[in-house]
Amino acid sequence: MKTEILKEIIKKKSSKQQFAVLTNLQNSNSEIFELGKNLSKEFENNKTEIENYFKLKKNGIIEKTEIFIQNYIKPINVVVVGAVHITQYLIDFVQNLNFEITIIDPRKYFTTEQRFKNINVINEWPDEAFKKIETNSHTALVALTHDPKIDDPALQHALKNKFFYIGALGSKKTHLNRCRRLKILGFKDEEINAIHGPIGINLGGKSSPEIALSIISEIVLENYKRN
Repeated sequence: MKTEILKEIIKKKSSKQQFAVLTNLQNSNSEIFELGKNLSKEFENNKTEIENYFKLKKNGIIEKTEIFIQNYIKPINVVVVGAVHITQYLIDFVQNLNFEITIIDPRKYFTTEQRFKNINVINEWPDEAFKKIETNSHTALVALTHDPKIDDPALQHALKNKFFYIGALGSKKTHLNRCRRLKILGFKDEEINAIHGPIGINLGGKSSPEIALSIISEIVLENYKRN
């Protein structure tokens, strides 16, 4: 592999971009692939197959070709609003999946170093906290405080910025009231309906670890739905 390609791979990985490296196994020639960009003549005849493997995040030799594809996936960023008990269990799942996690909670007494060691914690109200982090279509929001003063601004930000997953903890009645507040603020029904509430896949669990499992399962499911 040429030095300039290796340098470009390092650069893209450090900036957390999503791309793939294609290698012709017959002659060892390689190049970087990104959706929407042209391929060289060496690979352009297999563009459809390459795109399919890329979208499916599959690594390996593309069927009926001599092309090896190695995908570098942009990590999912999970923003958790509320440093509650569920959050501690959610962190374990998120880290094991190599997702990134940020916790937002203005209540400093909930976010002690002992509870959330080596975790990016922002002790600000959501409106201010979101100015300090980058969010995009790879971001998931998990709102857990039950406090409209904290959860609602975060939900508004997530809806406006089209997070791929938005979930909020609470009963059906709590969620109905939440939806009414968002509608008064001008959000459309189709936007509000994007919120998963009550949050998580219905696994039947009631404990904090079980709720955390149901939330992360739903995030993983929604992530693969969009590919």
